[in-house]
Amino acid sequence: MQVTDSPRAGFDWAAFLRKTALVWVLVALCVVAGLVSPHFFQWPNLVNVLRQVALYGIVSLSMTLVILTKGIDLSIGSIVGVVAVTSAGALAAGWGTPVAVLIGLAIGAVMGAINGLGITLGRVPPFIMTLGMMVVGRGVTMMISDGTPVNLGADDGGSFSWLGSGRLLTIPVPVWIFAILAIAMGLLLARTVFGRNIYAVGSNEEAARLAGIPVQTTIFLVYVINGIFAALTALIFVSRLTVGEPTAGTGLELEAITIVVIGGTSLFGGEGGIFGTVVGAGILAVLANILNLFGISPFTQQVVKGTIIVLAVLVETLRSRRS
Repeated sequence: MQVTDSPRAGFDWAAFLRKTALVWVLVALCVVAGLVSPHFFQWPNLVNVLRQVALYGIVSLSMTLVILTKGIDLSIGSIVGVVAVTSAGALAAGWGTPVAVLIGLAIGAVMGAINGLGITLGRVPPFIMTLGMMVVGRGVTMMISDGTPVNLGADDGGSFSWLGSGRLLTIPVPVWIFAILAIAMGLLLARTVFGRNIYAVGSNEEAARLAGIPVQTTIFLVYVINGIFAALTALIFVSRLTVGEPTAGTGLELEAITIVVIGGTSLFGGEGGIFGTVVGAGILAVLANILNLFGISPFTQQVVKGTIIVLAVLVETLRSRRS
């Protein structure tokens, strides 16, 4: 009788460590943060870290889909700005929370659809198309608000403020929203035809087209989803701040791209996933918390984030050349 190795004896620890490297980085950062400040592991601070993960992680989930198709979206910050002032204006006019939320999500979907149409039908490169939308969106925001914050007025029973400031089982509502969306996006990529199409388009668009995959539709829908997630982020921002700031969302695209890149999604498309993005959001939030504990200025933190993106792309480029 031939004796075979047991699964335990044949376990590839090197492969396991490579796959879970991001998790170990997050754990190491948490340990460092705990050593830097005894307040890090206190519940109020952990809640703040979780809220930070959620606020920037929601749009990072949809940005993952965009980058998986070898695209980019620089307009999400401007979408947040437009939705922030329009939803705040709707609430100030007394239209109520449901209408304000629907208007905000619809605006996000429309702006995302414009990006998608420009990229698919107009053949405009994603960088240029979304850069143009970024400028247009910020201009529209300033036109609507006249450059001044838009007050919400009376909240109808506190239902709108609950979206950004409420808690469920002591955990902030945005964290629950982020967790639900992360699970949904993970299942979408792993278990649906649409998810497989996203990977196929990002890996080789021409091969995907020849295989009968609706490339244009897939790309279009990815940008629509990204617009909706940006709008949801805007609604959470407005709900938490109780005011529609015309500058809301400024620089959000940098945060989202940084999180996705940290999470291991390739800027060259076709490789990555939601789990990495979730861990990446945690890494960035804990890193920001550590920098704050050290008293590092927000301007220096921007330098750190930009450096992370460059280094991550450099590593990915070198890895692609070797493979």
